[in-house]
Amino acid sequence: MSAATTRSRTPDRLCAEAVDLALSAAEEAAAPGVVGEHAGLVSEGDRVVTHFFECKEFGYRGWRWAVTVARASRAKLVTLDEVVLLPGPDSLQAPEWVPWSERLRPGDMGPGDLLPTDAEDLRLEPGYSGEDEPLPNSVLASRSAPASVPASVELAADLADAEDADITAGSPADYTVVPARGSIASVAEELGMRRARVLSRYGLHTAADRWEDAYGPQTPMAQAAPATCVSCGFLVAMGGSLGQAFGVCTNEFAPADGRVVSLAYGCGGHSEAAVMPKPPVPPPPVIDETMVDPFPLRPSADSGSVSVGGADADAAELGHS
Repeated sequence: MSAATTRSRTPDRLCAEAVDLALSAAEEAAAPGVVGEHAGLVSEGDRVVTHFFECKEFGYRGWRWAVTVARASRAKLVTLDEVVLLPGPDSLQAPEWVPWSERLRPGDMGPGDLLPTDAEDLRLEPGYSGEDEPLPNSVLASRSAPASVPASVELAADLADAEDADITAGSPADYTVVPARGSIASVAEELGMRRARVLSRYGLHTAADRWEDAYGPQTPMAQAAPATCVSCGFLVAMGGSLGQAFGVCTNEFAPADGRVVSLAYGCGGHSEAAVMPKPPVPPPPVIDETMVDPFPLRPSADSGSVSVGGADADAAELGHS
């Protein structure tokens, strides 16, 4: 280890003793009452020392005021270099910044949000073939907008500027042109491919993987289901290649109502899983017509408290008891 390196790690004596100078500089730069006790010092080089003071300001737990002082060679006067608020080893800091393209999650988009797609997005591929020029039917394209554009497009352009994207003028409907009959564009329109870009094979597989994870045969709901969605009357079929493995649930009481579900998914709301029981019907009354039950017209003598004969004989006709 060289002598210069040894000297740079050893704090300069005069700079290390300039605690009062560093404290007054920190109090001048900070708000009153937020500079705490001296929390140590560190040598930054030859005759350069940084003093640390605790920060008592709310929201800056663990941060420290760092005041750097220095002196010239063979000089006895210590001068102030800089004052800055720095995080300490146990300070509370904001998480590391992540680009929007990496922190975006499904469901984060709201009204007015603009989500540009990369020109080399692996989920998309050109939707045209042949000599026909693709129509600029995407709100984001590598074109320049004219001077006079609608207000809605100007608002979208402002949003696009924040994402370093270019935007076309007008809406996709403004560029819709009826293709000539028999042309490649007309055939592409019949096949549903009259778009600038369509889903690639990779895009189809990634979408299928997401839907399979959310509403697939390996979910707990499907494992306990009495039957699969392929035999359910609430399943609406999908077109295209994805329709061979997925459909849309339309049962309002099912957990996947309005969602794309795998044909191997299932739940307790299957249309044929259970039949509502019929309400019980009481049996008809049974009448025995083979026997006769006698009913006396007059009460028996021992059926009440009124004696037969005597003063109450007339009242006994009324059946008093």
